[in-house]
Amino acid sequence: MKKNRWLILTLIWLFVLAGNAIQRMQATSGKVTLLRTPNGGLQPQAVTDERGALHLIYLAGEPSASDVFYVRRAPGKDFTAPLRVNSQPGSAIAVGTIRGAQIALGKNGRVHVAWNGSNKAEQRSQNNSAPMLYARMNDAGTGFEKQRNLMQISHELDGGGSVAADKLGNVFVVWHGAGEQKGEQHRRVWLARSTDEGKSFAREVAVDTPDKNKLTGACGCCGMRAFVDGSGALHLLYRTATDMTERGMFLLTSTDRGKTFSGRRLDNWTLTFCPMSSVTMTTNAKQNLAAWENNGQVFFDRISTGSGSDLVKVSAPDSTGKRKHPAIAVNKSGETILVWTEGTGWKKGGSLAWQIFDREGKPTAEKGSAPDVPVWGLATVVAEADGTFTILY
Repeated sequence: MKKNRWLILTLIWLFVLAGNAIQRMQATSGKVTLLRTPNGGLQPQAVTDERGALHLIYLAGEPSASDVFYVRRAPGKDFTAPLRVNSQPGSAIAVGTIRGAQIALGKNGRVHVAWNGSNKAEQRSQNNSAPMLYARMNDAGTGFEKQRNLMQISHELDGGGSVAADKLGNVFVVWHGAGEQKGEQHRRVWLARSTDEGKSFAREVAVDTPDKNKLTGACGCCGMRAFVDGSGALHLLYRTATDMTERGMFLLTSTDRGKTFSGRRLDNWTLTFCPMSSVTMTTNAKQNLAAWENNGQVFFDRISTGSGSDLVKVSAPDSTGKRKHPAIAVNKSGETILVWTEGTGWKKGGSLAWQIFDREGKPTAEKGSAPDVPVWGLATVVAEADGTFTILY
């Protein structure tokens, strides 16, 4: 009897091992490779360069006083040893999931990083508010220069800022902060611009929509995204707070490197509180895409520099009502992968899911899921040179 019990237990254990092996094979089969963020990092953000190298930043350490690290992976190689981006230890923040670091590649592939400062950051802004911090890779490519606070006249930073860069040496760091009056409906989008690869920045300016009398506000503790597409157009995607009830997505676009902007609403969401959401944007040679959350579902849409869109908004299949933090990538064939978290929330981890869509925006059979998204965790995804996708979480 005892032998039989041990035999049964052994068989069960072998089945578990086999199941885990199959799960790992599924995670790296077909067009998707699933990877954990190196060194147990949180809130990864990744981009690829023209040579196919993957550039990755992530947070590590105490969630309320984190450090930002950078690693690089050349095609077919392992990740490099991590470099700390922030010059002051503990000056980043992972709490809330939307205030972490963002990355952009600029002229000659220089790495630019921006993040919300933590309560331990020494470079406080007006009214002792959290700073919007920035650092760039040094000329030798061996480390990062000293971090800088780009907030000179704005204050009350809350939701996550962002960074974008172009091949001409322009760098754009954006965030939303308090306006002339109190309240989220009066918050403004602020832009600090550099024309010398981040060596120096002009004082930030409030970005206006074409009708300056109709401010959109900004949802205080939601993230935003800055992005430069292949044509050089600068896009700013954020959640509004019009009259404190309308919290849909709004897109500002500049075709003159941040001097003037056109704007349009991408959707509506009647909500009286902040959903603490994040957004993302990406591009390939033919199209720009944005992804965001609305009422527990995640979506993506193609956007253009004009006034219209060439694709009806696409949602993730089915709906659990608990989806957040979308990430998106499009490969050279025009296939799109949408990645999101399920069930995550304040001080709560969850799971990961993804779906690949064809060039017409229709879901394919290629989809998947994975457990154990950590507290304050989310995912990032990139399209590799061979047309496959890599998800890190």
